Amino acid sequence: MTLSGKRQDLLSTLRSRTGHWVSGEELSGELGISRAAISKHISAIKGLGYAISSAPGKGYLLTEAPDLLLAEEILFGLGTSVMGKNGIVHHHLTDSTNTRARELARDGAPEGTLVVAESQSAGRGRKGRSWLARPGEGLLFSLVLRPDMDPSRAALITLMTAVSVAEALIRETGIDARIKWPNDILVGGRKLAGILTEMSMELDAVDYVITGLGLNVNTPTEAFSPDIRDIATSVMAESSAPFSRVALLQAILSSFETHYHTLATQGPESILTRWKELSDIVGRRVRVSMMREEIEGRVTDIDADGVLLVTTDAGEALRILSGDVTYLDPSGH
Repeated sequence: MTLSGKRQDLLSTLRSRTGHWVSGEELSGELGISRAAISKHISAIKGLGYAISSAPGKGYLLTEAPDLLLAEEILFGLGTSVMGKNGIVHHHLTDSTNTRARELARDGAPEGTLVVAESQSAGRGRKGRSWLARPGEGLLFSLVLRPDMDPSRAALITLMTAVSVAEALIRETGIDARIKWPNDILVGGRKLAGILTEMSMELDAVDYVITGLGLNVNTPTEAFSPDIRDIATSVMAESSAPFSRVALLQAILSSFETHYHTLATQGPESILTRWKELSDIVGRRVRVSMMREEIEGRVTDIDADGVLLVTTDAGEALRILSGDVTYLDPSGH
């Protein structure tokens, strides 16, 4: 269940006065509905997990909001114009937010439509790898985008998303988030988040793009299985404190919208510059594993389409659109 109309207005009023009593008469006057309707809407809001006290002569008191990625929580204080403002679909459990977002996009969902989940049963990373999360610990979401861009430049969406996420994490949590080409966010060499971008084309034009994020937020170190404990991490593990998933999502959406607008109006130059600042891949020796081959060489640059440029040990210059990168000189250039 989600809220709309007067019910959403009522929750917004209570949220703006959290910790303070608001009389039924005052709410009735502000919202233009009866005291009986107020009581009915309060019951529905409680059904979402909000703790609301009521007392004769005092009215209503919102004391606690649920630790859920509800539309009502995301929208409260969200400073975007498009991202998250054109529809939010919340799932307690789904197979994959990218799958759900793709279905919405096929049905004509507008740009900025947001799909969030508390947990996933079949979350996917690149090459179909799984991304699973326990309820309430991760930030799992996908956005519907309808960019006016050539399909050959779609890789820029992934790079732009990585910059948006890394900057939001640095700003909100203070952790040293870094980008690993093409779609990972690392801290201290351990994976914190993964990005999955999928595109649908009509003829030679982009119909829609789905960009999805799986971010470990409040996962304790001991919750990671032993086989990934040395290569995975979370915001809480790095900062020794839990963080509001809603606040992080709002920060990421705001950062994303800013960079998305820049990409559309000014081109990719500033985004690519920032990406290189947040990644240390340029100049490093790497092994790139692709579908049919594996190459070793030195990264010379990221081009204007977001493609990795590598010069092999044999001197061959290659453009790598997709692959798994392993650093061969982890201590530096």
